[in-house]
Amino acid sequence: MKWKNRRRSANVDDRRGQRSARGFTSGSGGGLVKLFLPLILKLITTKKGLLILVVIVGVMYFTGNNPLQMLNGGASNKIQNTQYKGSAAENELAAFSATILADTEDVWNKLLSNYREPTLVLFSNSVTSACGNASSATGPFYCPGDEKLYIDLSFFKEMEDRMNAPGDFAQAYVIAHEVGHHIQNLMGTTDKMQRLRGQISKTEYNKLSVKLELQADFLAGVWAHYSQKMNQSMEPGDLEEALNAANAIGDDRLQKNATGRVVPDSFTHGTSAQRMRWFKKGFDTGDLSQGDTFSANSL
Repeated sequence: MKWKNRRRSANVDDRRGQRSARGFTSGSGGGLVKLFLPLILKLITTKKGLLILVVIVGVMYFTGNNPLQMLNGGASNKIQNTQYKGSAAENELAAFSATILADTEDVWNKLLSNYREPTLVLFSNSVTSACGNASSATGPFYCPGDEKLYIDLSFFKEMEDRMNAPGDFAQAYVIAHEVGHHIQNLMGTTDKMQRLRGQISKTEYNKLSVKLELQADFLAGVWAHYSQKMNQSMEPGDLEEALNAANAIGDDRLQKNATGRVVPDSFTHGTSAQRMRWFKKGFDTGDLSQGDTFSANSL
C-alpha cells in the first residue's frame, strides 16, 4: 500500500507508555457516593452544612472538578506519563495508523454531510475509555461514549504471527472497520442496539451483533473503494490482504482454532465467509444503500 509522505490525521491521542494511576476510574462514581454518603447526609441536616453542599455542587457544575475527590487526597483517574520511546518499527506503525485515519477522514467527509471525525487512541497494555477499562487482549475497539478508536499497535504483530494475516492493507482494514463502528454510532444504529440489550435473549442479541459487525466490514469496504478512487494507493495483493484478514478473524475460524469446535449461537462478529463477503461488497459497489445487513435476507 502506498501510504508514506501522505497527510497524517491530527486526531490521534498517543498514550503509548502511559498507565492509569491508582485511584478512582471513570466508572467509580458510585464508589465515591458510597464513600461520602455519611458526610452528605450529615451536611443536609444543618443549614450551614446544606450551604456547603450547595457550594460543592456549584464547583462541580461550573468547573467540572469533583471536590469530593480532592477530599480523598486527589484520587482520580490520573495518567502517569513516562518518557516513552517506541521502536522504529512501532513508530512507523503509529505513523501508518495516523495516515490511514486521515484517509478515512477524507473519504467520509466526502460521503457524509457534517461528518464528525473520531479520535484514534494508541495505547500500550491497557487503557481507560468511556466504555471502561480494557487490556491489549481485548483487541482494537471503538467506544461510542467518547467517539474514539482504541488500538494497541502490538495487535498488528499478533495479526501477522498468530493469525497469519500480515500486510499493511490488512492493518488498514482493521482501522477502517473500527471507523465503520463510528459511522454506525453517528447514524444511530449503535443506540438502537444498546436499547435492545436486556430486552431480547442473548442468542438473538448475538445475531444482531453479527449484523452490526458485518455492516462495519461493509463500511470498511466502502472506504477502500473510495480511497482507491481518490488516491490510487492500493498495490497488487492489497485487496487479498484485507480479505485474508477478514477470513482470519471470523468467529468460526477463531472458535475452531481455540477450542476445536464451532458454536454458531455464540457468534458475535460473523463467519469468515460472511466477513469477506460484506467487505468485498462494500469495496465492489461503494454504495452505502447496499450495506443494510439488518434487512438482508442472507448474510
